Amino acid sequence: MVVLHYTAMKSAVAARDTLCNPANEVSAHYLIAEDGEVMSLVPEALRAWHAGAGRWGAVTDVNSHSIGIEIANDGFSPFAAPQMDALCSLLDGIKARWGIRPERVIGHSDMAPGRKIDPGARFDWLRLARLGHAVWPRNAPPQGVAQFVPQMRAFGYTASDDPDLLLSVFRMRFRPWVMGPLDEIDAGMITDLARRFPVDVNAAWA
Repeated sequence: MVVLHYTAMKSAVAARDTLCNPANEVSAHYLIAEDGEVMSLVPEALRAWHAGAGRWGAVTDVNSHSIGIEIANDGFSPFAAPQMDALCSLLDGIKARWGIRPERVIGHSDMAPGRKIDPGARFDWLRLARLGHAVWPRNAPPQGVAQFVPQMRAFGYTASDDPDLLLSVFRMRFRPWVMGPLDEIDAGMITDLARRFPVDVNAAWA
């Protein structure tokens, strides 16, 4: 897997210093600065401490099964075009080296809902999906809302069964402009994703 983060710090330099300080017990494989500079901090084959507690599919030790990419951003601002360009180029190489499928490129919030919200509502997931680096739901017909939580689990959201929390995480990534209760469009979108990209909840590697 690849897990995407924002740094929520004043600058990429400050984030680099934090990530490279062993006393902080936090690290990532890559850090992308505001101007698009890509800093390699941990070799891809080694474990980095970027994900923490959480789950995706059957994977509970996400740190041991993922590459972490930190993007310098305060969590409220749009991501700069040079950063997104650099991220896409970086993902090209990572996916080729490790055979990672687009549906296994996720956000920190996806595997740790309620604990983490990065890369946040300003992150351009649709751009990544259009370039084959992530997935996006098609214009699926509306569905009944009763199957929303099971379909979320089928897609990979296994860290929580709280429907309100899952809805907030889903919308932050796929419908950040929408407010209000769960609706048939949400249900249709996740049904499409779960049918096209089902996660193996029994596999140690997802």
